[in-house]
Amino acid sequence: MAKVWQHPYLNVFKHFKVEEWKRSTKEGDVTTFMDKTLKGTVYRIRGSIPASNYIQLPKTSTQSLGLTGHYLYLLFKPMPGKCFVVHLDVTTEDSQVVRISFSNLFKEFKSTATWLQFPFICGAAKGSVYECTARTSKQDLVGVAPANVRWTCLMLDLHYILSMYLNRRYSHLKSIKLCSNLLVKNLYTSDLLFEPGVMFSEARQAKLAFHGISPMPREMAFPVPKGENWHDRYDYIRFPSDGSKLPYDSIQKGCSNPAEGVQVLEDPIRHLPRPVTLTKAVRDRVSLIQQITSPKDMPRWSPLVTKSIPEVHLATSGPLEEVYSGDQEFSRVEGLQAAGDSTVPLHATTDGGIHVYAHRMGNVAIHAVGISSDETVYTKITGPEVLSSKKASPCRRLLPDPILKLRTIIGFGGCSTKWALWTKNSSAVVYPCHAIIITMQIETGEQRFFIGHTDKVSALTFNGNSALLASAQMGHLSMVRLWDFQKGKCLSMFKTHVHSVSSLSLSYSGAVLCGIGKDGHGKTMVVVWNTAQVNQGGEVVVLAKAHTDVDIQTLKIAFFDDTRMVSCGRDNVRLWRVRSGALRSCPVNLGEYHSLEFTDLAFEKGHSAEREPEDRTLFVCSRSGHILEIDYKNVTIRNARRLLPSQIQHSHRREKQTFNSGPGIAINSISISSTFCATASEDGYVRLWPLDFSAIFLEAEHEGAVSSVSISPDSLKVLCTTSTGNLGYLDIQSRGYNTLMRSHTDSVLAFSVDGLRKQMATVSQDNTIRIWDLVSMQQLYDFTASDEMPCTVAFHPAQQIFACGFSSGVVRTFSLAASDLLMEHKQHRGAVTGLTFSPDGNLMFSSCSHGTLALYNCAAQKSHVHRVLANVVSQDAEHGPNTLAVSGDGRFLAFVGPSKYTVTVMDAHSLDELLRIDVSILDLDSTNLDSALRICFAPMPVGHLLVSTSSNKVLVLDAKTGRLVREVSRVHKLSCSSLALSEDARYLLTAGDRVVKVWDYQMRFDINFQVYIGHSEPVRQVAFTPDQQHVISIGDAIFLWDFLAVSRAESPKADIHPYVESLVPPRADIFSESDEGEEAGLKGSSREASDGNKDHSTLVMEEPVENEETLVVRPKVSQECSRSPSHSGNEPRKETKGPEPQHYIRPDSYRHFTPRFKASVLPKSVLYPPAGNEGLKLKAVIGYNGNGRGNMVWNPDTGFFAYTCGCVIVVEDLHSGSQQHWIGHPEEISTLAVSHDAQVLASASGQGNGDSRCQIRIWNVQDGTCQKVIFHHETQVQAMAYSRDDRLLVTLGDYSDRTLALWNTHTYDLMSSTHFLEPVHEVAFNPLFDGELACVGRGAVAFWLIEQRGADISLKVHRAAIPDTVGLVELTSLCYSTNYLLYSGTNTGQICVWDTQTNRCFMTWEADEGEIGVLLCCGNRLVSGSNTKRIRLWSVAAVQELRLKGSDARSSSVLLEHEMTLDGTIVGATFDDSLDMGIVGTTAGTLWYINWAESTSIRLISGHKNKVNEVTFSPGESHCATCGEDGSVRVWSLASMELVVQFQVLNQSCQCLAWSPIPISRGGAEGQHVVAGYSDGTIRVFSISRTEMELKMHPHSVALTAIAYSADGEIILSGGKDGLMAVSSPRTGMTIRVLIDHKGSPITVIQCTRKQYHDFGVEGGELWLAASSDRRVSVWVSAWLKDKCELIDWLSFPAPASLEAPSSLPPSLAAFCPWDNGVLVYVGFGMQKEILFYSLRQKQVVEKIPLSHFATSLSLSPAAHFLAVGFNERVLRLIDCTTRTEQDFVGHDDSIHLCRFTPSGKRLFTASYNEILVWEITST
Repeated sequence: MAKVWQHPYLNVFKHFKVEEWKRSTKEGDVTTFMDKTLKGTVYRIRGSIPASNYIQLPKTSTQSLGLTGHYLYLLFKPMPGKCFVVHLDVTTEDSQVVRISFSNLFKEFKSTATWLQFPFICGAAKGSVYECTARTSKQDLVGVAPANVRWTCLMLDLHYILSMYLNRRYSHLKSIKLCSNLLVKNLYTSDLLFEPGVMFSEARQAKLAFHGISPMPREMAFPVPKGENWHDRYDYIRFPSDGSKLPYDSIQKGCSNPAEGVQVLEDPIRHLPRPVTLTKAVRDRVSLIQQITSPKDMPRWSPLVTKSIPEVHLATSGPLEEVYSGDQEFSRVEGLQAAGDSTVPLHATTDGGIHVYAHRMGNVAIHAVGISSDETVYTKITGPEVLSSKKASPCRRLLPDPILKLRTIIGFGGCSTKWALWTKNSSAVVYPCHAIIITMQIETGEQRFFIGHTDKVSALTFNGNSALLASAQMGHLSMVRLWDFQKGKCLSMFKTHVHSVSSLSLSYSGAVLCGIGKDGHGKTMVVVWNTAQVNQGGEVVVLAKAHTDVDIQTLKIAFFDDTRMVSCGRDNVRLWRVRSGALRSCPVNLGEYHSLEFTDLAFEKGHSAEREPEDRTLFVCSRSGHILEIDYKNVTIRNARRLLPSQIQHSHRREKQTFNSGPGIAINSISISSTFCATASEDGYVRLWPLDFSAIFLEAEHEGAVSSVSISPDSLKVLCTTSTGNLGYLDIQSRGYNTLMRSHTDSVLAFSVDGLRKQMATVSQDNTIRIWDLVSMQQLYDFTASDEMPCTVAFHPAQQIFACGFSSGVVRTFSLAASDLLMEHKQHRGAVTGLTFSPDGNLMFSSCSHGTLALYNCAAQKSHVHRVLANVVSQDAEHGPNTLAVSGDGRFLAFVGPSKYTVTVMDAHSLDELLRIDVSILDLDSTNLDSALRICFAPMPVGHLLVSTSSNKVLVLDAKTGRLVREVSRVHKLSCSSLALSEDARYLLTAGDRVVKVWDYQMRFDINFQVYIGHSEPVRQVAFTPDQQHVISIGDAIFLWDFLAVSRAESPKADIHPYVESLVPPRADIFSESDEGEEAGLKGSSREASDGNKDHSTLVMEEPVENEETLVVRPKVSQECSRSPSHSGNEPRKETKGPEPQHYIRPDSYRHFTPRFKASVLPKSVLYPPAGNEGLKLKAVIGYNGNGRGNMVWNPDTGFFAYTCGCVIVVEDLHSGSQQHWIGHPEEISTLAVSHDAQVLASASGQGNGDSRCQIRIWNVQDGTCQKVIFHHETQVQAMAYSRDDRLLVTLGDYSDRTLALWNTHTYDLMSSTHFLEPVHEVAFNPLFDGELACVGRGAVAFWLIEQRGADISLKVHRAAIPDTVGLVELTSLCYSTNYLLYSGTNTGQICVWDTQTNRCFMTWEADEGEIGVLLCCGNRLVSGSNTKRIRLWSVAAVQELRLKGSDARSSSVLLEHEMTLDGTIVGATFDDSLDMGIVGTTAGTLWYINWAESTSIRLISGHKNKVNEVTFSPGESHCATCGEDGSVRVWSLASMELVVQFQVLNQSCQCLAWSPIPISRGGAEGQHVVAGYSDGTIRVFSISRTEMELKMHPHSVALTAIAYSADGEIILSGGKDGLMAVSSPRTGMTIRVLIDHKGSPITVIQCTRKQYHDFGVEGGELWLAASSDRRVSVWVSAWLKDKCELIDWLSFPAPASLEAPSSLPPSLAAFCPWDNGVLVYVGFGMQKEILFYSLRQKQVVEKIPLSHFATSLSLSPAAHFLAVGFNERVLRLIDCTTRTEQDFVGHDDSIHLCRFTPSGKRLFTASYNEILVWEITST
């Protein structure tokens, strides 16, 4: 939250009040003056010594600005003819302070570990002589600023600068120092990329927001006279720049035109995704052809016959031996960085090899396996030690060892794609794949591996006979390894002490190695090492090294002389020589070719005896297409040629390239043999030439630029690499081309395997989807997405189909057989994070980053959407391939959500929630909340669900009950990114950071896992292949491992473990008992139209009605479709119990009502009180149900105002505030409708009381009685409307019901019913014609005409589609105007206007950024409300004229008069006839009074948005306070029930609350306080009179669950979730004492009383109790002033041995009995459902009151012998303990979890979830 106040930008000078110089300082000549150009005050800093004249923020170096903005904007102007300096001190994430300086004093870029110095190049004014000079000379003005230097806006990307130049992560800006000589206007920081000179309207038209660009805010903008261009008057400099001027590490003016496209710089360390929200309409307009090209069919390799596969053990850094395919199968390791905590150098052993494990306690256990002996020696390593070879006691471990063997890696490059070498015999090629070096036999494709580098390999080189291989890795201090190539053994490893080695060269003999890199200051460095003794175990020593200012791209040692080298680079070719320990060089005089950028060089091969060895030709190529032939001996240019593009003739024949003048083709590489030359070009061609370059005799075209070319030693083949990650060779004899390796060019994100066809699909950040053959490991298909990234992929289990989810939210299915796109689904708005099929392939599931879950039916080849749920999948969890998991039998779906702390299990066929597991509370000892990361199901019938967590654990849970079966700690150093189980449930795979681990699933051994490394980037997914023979891991590349474990079928009988049966507990199954009904319901796509009543028929639209068609139907209507309350026996539409109704997918519209999930159940019997003798009367309802839709009505003429809260209709007098309450609905009310004369109100709710249909109640407004109850809709009613004459009522079902019903309001008989194939979102009557209505849905408006002839009803419907230009959208709202107009809103924020006479849409405009769910129109004004929380008022006077003219209207025809932003999505609105004032409801549970004329918005009704946790009262009973899960504490006036003050704590839940008693020392109302306990373990004390927080304490490490003041108010008692109780002082904030008696079980109640009990024999004036959820109550006597607290009684109440109780146990509650001093009252889970009265004197239960249900809440009246109990069955029971009479009261729609009598006993507050009901006690 520290960054929120800095958004969207921060004015630094204004925030730190620079003009006051209190938080900043100035030194020397610093003044202010009025600048004419900017027309404002600026600061002028002058002086000849910059260090003595400056402005510094903050004032001292010990302080920090703490500015976290990604970008820094400096508005300044260098003084003409002067120099200036600016210093920025920034802090990295590891708390390192780095100074970034820029100045026009600096001539070149310099860097150290803590200081970066950038030269600043001052630009000249446009059109000036300085600018012309700079442009013609190709360089800017280096040095002092020119005379006409301009005001400049400099943007520094601090995040990128630290990442690029120092490889560090930016945290915040610490200080700024502006030194003379310059003028400065201001400084700003922001996370937004601002573009000056762009208006907001231009930015919107150019859609610059899609590129992450925002117009410059007015506060930051320079003034521009009308008609002029910003860039003509000022300079805008972005650094790092996207330009290509020199010098490259300088700050200078670049591209300034936003129309040319602005490149947003990304972090080079980790590409952080930048979310860009595109509207659905925009995404729909993007053509599929632009997004995905056709798949390219690749030639399939014949299956490889591998004779010998090398055995590999993968460890970490250190000279790790490459494993050769022979008997010596174990490798030697010298470092354990990946598996252990520190690098441990080890000496080589001769009796085998070493394999790496990580010990469970954090140390590292290493075991060496002898080849000739069965004994194994274990040594525990805690520091640098030598492995002991003495015998030790054997340790039980996971076998076989190794269990994985690396078989194949698909990948090439990583750091660079230009390194690929031939072996001496031309039979194999050697190339890097990220951190591993691979040798591949070109005939068989067999690979062997050189493993040991810990970062990506940046350079490779062979000596002359391929016996010695040298490799370097990237990084700060590059590591170089020397390998014995034949044995695969690392001979030496040494640090180079240079950054990023870019090139290596070994001499022909292997005695000398040369490398190029950068030193700590960024200067080029050449180092030469002596490697002659490395084969004899000697060390590598530096022969010579030299720094140089010239650029070097390539350096090679001459094959004829180890002391001579040649290099080439930008503007130079140099000859080097080592002599007398010094490295010297001389340049080749290039003459007219001095400014070329040279890329590669090669020596002439072959030699005649009469010539000296050095008398030979050197060939050098360049990016301009030049090839120079240089006489090496005489250092002169012999010849120069240039490669030019071909000349097109006859439109089809291409001439061979020639060497002439003109623009050339860049040559990246050159290779020379004794007879010909090969060149690799940027245009994708490899060309073969004779040595005189007279003509091309062979060429090969590639998909991308060719990076390197190498002629084989036998001169028969040419090896080629491309920038697109391809590796192949050209066979000169056959003229055929063979691809050896294709690879992704960026990280691989996910994969899926088709077990039937042995194919694998992968998706990558390079925007490609690739299909691979698992046998040959060759690429078969390549799908490319142009501007969206594929995120997830899944193969269909049976068909040759795969599905892919993209970053745009689109899910596409492809047919490999037809190489075609099958379906495209657009249910998601965020990037698709999860995608999987059910095992039978009939269902597909997808999830996205916005929390949406979608279910598809894939029984047919073209899948269709079945159901969509919003906000169920966690949005803040880390996303990966294991986001969704389906059980092996296909019955259950599991995922992390709705929060990252919970895992939800759903029915896979219906997406009904079955189980929700909170993983954050499973570890009671941890102080941090644990969150779930990855999940997977164990194979059937184990019945386990595995969850990896943020605390590096894997939790094994029972998938049916959520019970924790087992927990594995310290699984990885970092979090586990992927989980997979073998089919026999014996082995577990985990991936974390860069390692893969294989575990024994039962954890039976001393060491239960083996560790395998090799990846240089985090492993994103690991899994077994379907045949269980291999393991695949992906990240930087694709690794295929052989899995060597013996399968269960092959293992001996004794090794079969009977844990499959034993781990499934014999408990009741909470899941559905049978799947037959669900499957039957899914198979049929049609739905029953009739309801079982033969006389009643309905209109079923099986086909969408076209524009021209009119459908007429005359149904015969039954009279049996309603029943009155007095005739309860008249059952509605009876139906036989059959398959469950089909579950429909939720459309992309928030208009549809979804009732809140409730675990409570309706009561079977209620003890209603006798009429007239009710003990309670409902006095007030606090809250408005923001979950409803249109559930508030207001008639301005009569003043009738009603809204819903749960299942209660609240009718409120807006003048007096008095309420009436209409009770009768059994479930949450979804919507309301009032007749136009305001005499009748209709309300709708879900099923209840045994009904199979939804309940619609018709109320008489005058007396509040229910006149009729009607039933028709199956699921929910989402909208209702009365016709203008009030003769008809239309009701609309939700997306699952899809039914529109028409009712006669005289009898409320059903007149007509229509069923739709697609969801309908809203319905409205035409105010001009009583028989016309319209409804809106997907992409169309349906206009209905009702014709009645006698008893017959005929319906005519006309479906009018929206124009194609609007796109495929949902029409979500509508309203009629009185002048033949209909307005409809869309889910993409557009409003469409329809002519109701012609039924056509003639105008649309963009009215909002989100879905418009509410529209109201009157005359020339229109009100729109949306899910962006905005309500807007539009002037639409011009629309009627445009309708009459018939012209296409533009959005400029309407005018936005006013807008307001409220606290939630708009779900209901009612305004007066002029639309001047009205009432608006939001999802936050607030009803607002809106007055457009006065621009005011006032809260009318407000309540808690989430669960209410506590109610407490002031001692004088003038006020009460409530707290809730939303983190708020609200204080209400008890007289008016109006909100007085609200205290809000963000990101926390307020769990408990207490009001201070009448204070002794702090008198009167001034001393009234409220103490609140929060979920983070903190306690806050709020002063009511001063409305502020006075004190914050943190006595608990876990969430608080109970809190209370002592009787005198001097002590605060608090209890936590862990059972600990703290005694704290509200005066000092200190925790005086901690009581641990209840440890391990959450405290449920703490209550204190002032009574003094002498007969207990304990001194003390205060008696208090505490209850915990384990059914234990402790009673204490305390004298706090004397620091005494003594336990006087400890009660434990029994519970049944067998858990036949509810799934969630009722709470244990206790309270002192107000009317009997020595008695406490207890309720909780026990042997019987009862209330127990326990006597503290007699030490026994003295009274019992039986209950019908277990109690969930309890309260005792202080005034009378009344006891209130709340039940999970939604019933409140009032018990008179004197007469033993009981009365039940209804009104809540969920479990009553809170009951509280006021101190006077006159009122009772009850709460269920977020609704609070206030009851008045009527009994005396």
